[in-house]
Amino acid sequence: MTGTPDQPWDLVVIGGGSAGIVGAKTAASLGASVLLIERDRTGGDCLWTGCVPSKALIASAHAAAAARGSAHLGVKVTGVEVDFPTVMAHVREAIAHIAPVDSVETLEAAGVSVLAGTARFGAVGVLNVDGQEISYRQVLLATGARPAIPPIPGLAEADYLTSDTLWGLDHAPARLAVLGGGSIGCELGQAFARLGSDVTIIEGLPRILPREDAHASAAVLRALVDDGARVLTGRTVSSVTGLADGSGHVTVGTGADAEVVDFDRLIVAVGRSPRTSDLGLAEAGIEVDARGFVVVDAALRTTNRRVWAAGDLTGHPQFTHTAGVHGSLAASNAVLGIRRKVDLRAVPRVTFTDPEVAAVGASTTLTDDDTASDVRVLTREHDLVDRAVAEGDTTGFARLAVDGKGRIVGATVVGPRAGETLGELTLAVRKRLRTRDIAGTIHPYPTYSDGPWNAAIDDVQRSLESPVARRATRVLLRVRRARVGRLP
Repeated sequence: MTGTPDQPWDLVVIGGGSAGIVGAKTAASLGASVLLIERDRTGGDCLWTGCVPSKALIASAHAAAAARGSAHLGVKVTGVEVDFPTVMAHVREAIAHIAPVDSVETLEAAGVSVLAGTARFGAVGVLNVDGQEISYRQVLLATGARPAIPPIPGLAEADYLTSDTLWGLDHAPARLAVLGGGSIGCELGQAFARLGSDVTIIEGLPRILPREDAHASAAVLRALVDDGARVLTGRTVSSVTGLADGSGHVTVGTGADAEVVDFDRLIVAVGRSPRTSDLGLAEAGIEVDARGFVVVDAALRTTNRRVWAAGDLTGHPQFTHTAGVHGSLAASNAVLGIRRKVDLRAVPRVTFTDPEVAAVGASTTLTDDDTASDVRVLTREHDLVDRAVAEGDTTGFARLAVDGKGRIVGATVVGPRAGETLGELTLAVRKRLRTRDIAGTIHPYPTYSDGPWNAAIDDVQRSLESPVARRATRVLLRVRRARVGRLP
């Protein structure tokens, strides 16, 4: 560890994931003395067990599905085989390629000192790191979250897997049960189904992807079923029986309605809980809510004025991109004494199933409660998007939620590379752009961005058909005719 241990650090960052790394680099770039404390390895869940490995696994699964399903494009592939050890080797290679970006060496090159160990708050202005006292002026908490484990009878005794632990598998389970039909459960369930597993996804709520547009949820459900997965929704798991080899069965429902789902491996994917225990938060005057998330204000300051927090432990949207942006904001607030505030109106999210589901801002599913609002929803189905037609897959759509002033307040895109399409719409929500702003911007053709673009064009054309607009254009047309008629 380098730095000036005889003086308080300007900023001590606890946690070396996305929020911690970006926050530490930001503070160091501002001239602050920065110490980052990480008890495991820098890079966090996104690098080692989340974004990177899951997308690498999904890439292999997509390749297998594309090979099997290309006959309608005139390409027939027979005898598709999945070599699971090679799939996992690809996953490890992706991690190894990206890991240096988040390494200790890279952090130190950016002016951040790194200390391995477990931190806990001690006396005022002091952290205890495995017996060593570290003094600080400000602290940034960025310890992230871990997979939540529900209190289901028998689950604790079963040899279950989570998104943290499944990466040690050396073969695809013949029968895989997935508890949870959110983004993680659907992504992993579809990937393993495409890689040859007999998959059952169990979701307690009435539909999978419950926070997303209902039409998006239905599209992913159809895709899962087409890939051979079985999906049980609105069903409660009453118990789990596990054996020493990781196999067992899940009992869904009770009494006469009970159903037993056998598995060779079980993945629990029902959400994530904050890593806030064993930090001494109470002793430091740092409040947490009923679920254990650190309470922060709009500037990401905790109830201890010298401590800030960013990332998954705050209860804000649990995405790597959110953690990074908030980590930078919290760090600059801490070391400069400014009060920039987080903006949660335009936080994009993507579920990397096939089709992808990308969304931002207000919901694009109108309910009975929305009848009195001025929000309307514009939809462009992919059978009207030429790129989708050319690729032979028109199951997706783009939907825009637009307020009474024509401003885009939310969006959902379903289809290939929906996450890439969402960038423009996220900017539109953040900057309060109107549909006419999108419609008046030239877009490349043919691309999937034609979906939201043409939805915006449709809205502008609709506005031109209003009585006021029609009267205005008729007046302008008469004036123009008169002027042209006087030209020599």
